[in-house]
Amino acid sequence: MRTTDFNNIITAERLILVDFYALWCGACRVIDPTLDRLALAMSDITTVLRIDISSASSSDLVRRYNIVSVPTLMLFRRGEVCWRYSGVISFERLCRVLRRHNAGSTY
Repeated sequence: MRTTDFNNIITAERLILVDFYALWCGACRVIDPTLDRLALAMSDITTVLRIDISSASSSDLVRRYNIVSVPTLMLFRRGEVCWRYSGVISFERLCRVLRRHNAGSTY
């Protein structure tokens, strides 16, 4: 993904959940169904964007956000990071995080 495209997406008013992942990552495969479920269940408040860190086109973003482990999830609103987490996380916890940030509170 080009950096300009990414910047246009994360500056949206709605919440953007970015999943930095790698195809070779076992934990990334574990969390994939959770993110698919979340994208459907919370589509009214968030968009899930997946970035493969192994792709040459994502190298600038990996450096910019200091992605050193995968999966790394980052939640953006209006271009600002409002939450970050590395590792596997439950569907329920992700829903709570999204609801809290959609209500306007900070983490």
